[in-house]
Amino acid sequence: MGMNLKQMAAARAVEMVRSGMVLGLGTGSTARYAVEMIGERLRDGRLHDIVGVPTSTATEKIAKEVGIPLTTLREYPVIDLTIDGADEVDPHLVLIKGLGGALVREKIVARASRQVVIIVDDSKVVQVLGSKAPLPVEVIPFGWGTYLHQLRSFGCEPVLRMSGAEPYVSDGGNYIVDCRFKRIEDPAKLECALNCIPGVVDNGLFVGLASLVIVASEAGIRELRPDA
Repeated sequence: MGMNLKQMAAARAVEMVRSGMVLGLGTGSTARYAVEMIGERLRDGRLHDIVGVPTSTATEKIAKEVGIPLTTLREYPVIDLTIDGADEVDPHLVLIKGLGGALVREKIVARASRQVVIIVDDSKVVQVLGSKAPLPVEVIPFGWGTYLHQLRSFGCEPVLRMSGAEPYVSDGGNYIVDCRFKRIEDPAKLECALNCIPGVVDNGLFVGLASLVIVASEAGIRELRPDA
């Protein structure tokens, strides 16, 4: 059986992994394929002396299962290569991330990385951010209801993410508000403005962080790089 599109993108990114690297291990279904492939290469000897920094407790669990030795940013404050997914990618390689609930740790790891490789299938590539995915905004639980009015002032409809009957809780112990925009015209400006709201921990706009986006489609693989 051949690989699906997510596996194709993951396989291309894993080709960039070299023995001795410190890796950032992303969160989500596409990143999971990459983590599993790295574990396979460690087991069969194609890779050695790898350590990984997981971006979520879910990824930590998978990495342990497949045999990737784990470390922390305290031990390795600079990461050689991070492989992660995205919920949307625009033509300038600005991303929306966080539908998997790990946006804060993902952004911290990305900022600490020499290279950030994003792996997606072609359904995630958009002309304008916000056209498909909501923008996750992580907030501290205290007073979360007071943030909604402020978030609406940016032209979105904010909805508290739920897990059953209770609010969804991130690995950091926070809530996530999913903000539905029709379009996000200035991601860099919006990223900063949202983070100025007291109680907002961070948001899912990743501006200027992707070194390379690998897009898998039925026509094959293409690689997108930031504007020259």
